[in-house]
Amino acid sequence: MIRSIALIFLLLGAQSGTARAEPVTIVALGDSLTQGYGLREANGFVPQLADWLKENSRQSGTVRLINAGVSGDTTAGGVARIDWTLTDDVDGLIVALGGNDLLRGIDPASSRANLERILQTTTAKGIPVLLVGLVATQNMGPDFKAEFDQMYPELSAKYDTLYVHDFFIGLLQEDGTVDRDAVRARMQLDGIHPNKEGVKDIVKGLGAEVLNLIDLARLRGE
Repeated sequence: MIRSIALIFLLLGAQSGTARAEPVTIVALGDSLTQGYGLREANGFVPQLADWLKENSRQSGTVRLINAGVSGDTTAGGVARIDWTLTDDVDGLIVALGGNDLLRGIDPASSRANLERILQTTTAKGIPVLLVGLVATQNMGPDFKAEFDQMYPELSAKYDTLYVHDFFIGLLQEDGTVDRDAVRARMQLDGIHPNKEGVKDIVKGLGAEVLNLIDLARLRGE
């Protein structure tokens, strides 16, 4: 609710000419999907997101994106890094963790506790967050899947974050279904990590909420 009200005031300010396009620093805390595993640096998630923002930003002003993606990292790794990641110049945080927890079959209760510690630390500093979830596969079993899938929206609601339910939302059809051939064409040979074109679609899918995060980060600095 707070973030929604904040966005309304920012948009009203923009309409009245009072909003300022201050430089902001956004950190993307994640794993190999954020880091850009298997890709040239320019083709990774953060560089492609930076390019997308230059073309689609609602305001002029500098946006500095920091790639805090570490291949193989779990939510526990995110907890270990969060304190020194949130330096004084950080204005907003993208949290995209949980994929390796899922692959390793880590108890969702543990993953949830780790994500909660990250959100507690970040929101205590008044830093807006975009929480990006994942959807567990059916082979993990219905109980695991239900607990894993639910932790993201429930934590987002509890800590009043911006939220996208699936990092891969940009690879889905408009009706939310999966075209397996289309997705396969946008993945690397391991079937886990997106290729250059896959990242491009992922960035488009997440872009609108990243813009909202930037708006909140600018509002925080006023």
